Amino acid sequence: MVKFNRRGRLNTSRVRDRRGGGGKMAIGGGIGGILFLLIAVVAGVDPSVLLQATEGGGGGQPPADGGLGACETGADIEQREECRFVAFENSVQDYWAAEFERRGAQYQPASFNVFTGGVSTACGSASSAMGPFYCPADQGVYLDIGFFQVLEERLGAQGGDFAEAYVVAHEFGHHVQNLTGQNDRVRTREGAASDAVRLELQADCLAGVWAANATQVDAAGGRSPIITEITREDIAEAIDAAETVGDDYIQSRSQGNVTPETWTHGSSEQRVAWFSRGLDAGDLDVCDTFAADAL
Repeated sequence: MVKFNRRGRLNTSRVRDRRGGGGKMAIGGGIGGILFLLIAVVAGVDPSVLLQATEGGGGGQPPADGGLGACETGADIEQREECRFVAFENSVQDYWAAEFERRGAQYQPASFNVFTGGVSTACGSASSAMGPFYCPADQGVYLDIGFFQVLEERLGAQGGDFAEAYVVAHEFGHHVQNLTGQNDRVRTREGAASDAVRLELQADCLAGVWAANATQVDAAGGRSPIITEITREDIAEAIDAAETVGDDYIQSRSQGNVTPETWTHGSSEQRVAWFSRGLDAGDLDVCDTFAADAL
């Protein structure tokens, strides 16, 4: 299990706890939508039933306990486990801020939006069925925490704190790509060697780079790193999560065969390989998937 600095201060200034908005919305595309439909197939139920199960009630009010905005220190994670998501966000963005500065650039933080049911973004409306995603138009990462429970219960993912950290870091990897112009390199949208797959694998690699440095980088404002230890078991959780969201794994579970010509995110093997590449090197310079002949 990931170890956190109990005395470390948590920065909630970029966190938007938007749970309680509710409202049914259409199941969208992308890997989240594919996963949601797959879950329905595997479970043998109407997708709308699962959607209702993952949605919160309406009302649009923040949680009565103050939500993630009430998370103040690493010690709070022991009492309120959801505070770990603030810690993951802090760690990832602290790392990229320091890395951009080291390279003579300025990092523009993304917002971190936690929601249930549905949410409105500058990229349009989205439902929980979309899974975690990044919206370039408002530079926001969006996450329904219930997504991880669905992966474990319906797809057999191992789960664990660091599986969650990997997913969060992957989405912030998309923010780094947006800031550095990587999105502009995407020309082809489908296929095992498409630009879309290269973009996703690069985000996996960037997640690995963060993981390699998470316990070492100084936090913003001179704070100590919020994550103090990442074990081999933690890394195994991240690798398991990467395997679970591979296009080939999803297709084999949902349709019984694999069609690489329709891939948008990469195979399980590719996703694990590029996450591991970033983890082993700890340097984003190894993450140029667009220049790689073989993925």
